[in-house]
Amino acid sequence: MATPLKTRFAVAVHVLTYLAATGDGRAVGATELAASTRVTPVHVRRVLGPLRRAGLVASRPGVHGGWVLRGRPADVTLGQVWRLLQGDDPVLGLHGPDPRCPIGRRIGAALSGYEREVAAAVEATLGRRTVQDVLDESAAGVAAPIPTG
Repeated sequence: MATPLKTRFAVAVHVLTYLAATGDGRAVGATELAASTRVTPVHVRRVLGPLRRAGLVASRPGVHGGWVLRGRPADVTLGQVWRLLQGDDPVLGLHGPDPRCPIGRRIGAALSGYEREVAAAVEATLGRRTVQDVLDESAAGVAAPIPTG
């Protein structure tokens, strides 16, 4: 089972795509987004926090409040989303080995180099895709628009 930390990127892309699919600027509540993503509203808000600080989404308070996508989905790359959520966290899940071990005291340097390569490759690949691409690909199999109520 995926842990919340490991699902942040996928949840973020899902939510951004959902917001883009509304298309009418309607604010979507965290409860509605949580139901679609099958995570808690708290997790949705935690994922959206960095995206709001970066200006990709905005929140509206009040009874008819919620989240909206700022700008065009074609202008939001998945690489941006990845950077915002991944930050400096290692992609490979590096560990802290025993420094008394002859392998343990040197393995970090070797794996760190690989880590940088993998992180750069992930970011480059995702940088070539946008929320609009995800929306287009997911809409190809969708028969009806997202409900508005």
